[in-house]
Amino acid sequence: MGNYVTGAIIRSLREKKTYTQKQLADRLGVSDKTVSKWETGKGLPDVTLLEPLAKALGVSVAELLTGDCRVNRNRAGNMLRSKFYVCPVCGNVISTVGEGAYHCCGVTLPPLEAEESDEAHEIRVEKMENDWYITLDHPMTKNHFISFFAYVTADRILLQKSYPEQSCTLRFPRMGFGQIYAYCNHHGLFRVKVTR
Repeated sequence: MGNYVTGAIIRSLREKKTYTQKQLADRLGVSDKTVSKWETGKGLPDVTLLEPLAKALGVSVAELLTGDCRVNRNRAGNMLRSKFYVCPVCGNVISTVGEGAYHCCGVTLPPLEAEESDEAHEIRVEKMENDWYITLDHPMTKNHFISFFAYVTADRILLQKSYPEQSCTLRFPRMGFGQIYAYCNHHGLFRVKVTR
């Protein structure tokens, strides 16, 4: 294991929780002198104590080991914050609410940055009955094609995979304000806003 918890991290996390050394020790079933030794670098917690220590300090074991505490800034889970990731090797599509660290085929996937629909990737959206009718004039060859379309609103995401030699038209049921995305395997992700 490359990283192990340090005394500075334990002390910092303990102080954030406003625990005394004795209070933390009582939660772990060790003495306050033991906690003091950890914090002053004269000892390290046994590996069997890492999970209970992390729980007592309100962090994950990974956060305890690295000292890199993460705060979930997306607690509401608003789907409009969705991110898309595409594997350049196999074409797998991953959609998430917020950013993360994802890998596929041994490749670290960066989140796609969406651009406004442009002339070469003009996403046309029309109302048709209770649906959005989407069209896109785009090559659909084996080497250059639209890989997927997505319709994202505040509470839902609809994703439709497309393949070479298929048509670049589809329908999504209208669900209100949101964004329609199209991903070109050569030029990236494009979007257009839709309203009711």
